[in-house]
Amino acid sequence: MPTARKPPKAPSAREALLDAALAALRALPWSAVRMVDVATAARVSRQTLYNEFGSKEGLARALVRREADHYLRGVETVLAEPGPPGRRLVAVAEWTVATAAARPILRALLTGAWGERLPVPRPVRTGARTAAVPEQRRADAGVPSPGELLLQARDRAAALLAEDPGAAARSCELALRLALSYVVASAQAMAQCAEPDSWRPMTPTITSVIETILSVDTRSPRNTIP
Repeated sequence: MPTARKPPKAPSAREALLDAALAALRALPWSAVRMVDVATAARVSRQTLYNEFGSKEGLARALVRREADHYLRGVETVLAEPGPPGRRLVAVAEWTVATAAARPILRALLTGAWGERLPVPRPVRTGARTAAVPEQRRADAGVPSPGELLLQARDRAAALLAEDPGAAARSCELALRLALSYVVASAQAMAQCAEPDSWRPMTPTITSVIETILSVDTRSPRNTIP
C-alpha cells in the first residue's frame, strides 16, 4: 500500500511576513509599505511582526539577509547538477543573471545599487536592544557587500568542485565576476529606463564568451584571472 504523502509544511509566521513584505514591494516603494498592511497580508498580529523584526528597519535587514542566503543556496544547487566543472560554472553565471533579473533586492545586493523603491539595510542603531529572535540577530549583524557576497559564492563553488581548490577558486571567481559585470551593466541601463521590462537576461553570446574565457584560463600556464 503506497505511503500517503505528507502535506507541505506551512511557512512560519516570520516567513509569511517576509513573503508579504516582498509582495508589497512589487506594487509600492519601500517608504510606502506599512507594517500594519504586512501583518494583515500575512494573517498575523501586528505584535507578532514587531516581535520578529523589532522595527521596519529590522524587517528591511531581514529581507535583504534572506535574499543573500537564497543566492548562496542557489549557487550550491546549480553546482550540484552533474556535468563538467566548466559547464557548471557557466550554469552558475547564467543562473546569477537570470535570478538578479527577477529579484530586485538580490540585484541591489550584487551591484550595490539601491534604488528608492528598495529596503536599504541600514545598520542597527547604536545602543539598540539586541533582538530576541536568533534569525533577526543574524540579520541585524549586517549583510554582505557585493564583494563579500561574491567571495562567499566563490568559496562555496570551489568547495563543491574541489578537484584543484586553488584553480577552482580562480575559475569560480572569474565566472562570477563576468556574470556580475553583466548584472551591473544591465542595472545601469535599467536606471535610465522607465520600464522594468527593459532588463534582458544573459544572451547565448555572453554565455559563449564566458565558456571561451574559462577555457582559455584553464589552459593558461599562469592560470591567473585577468
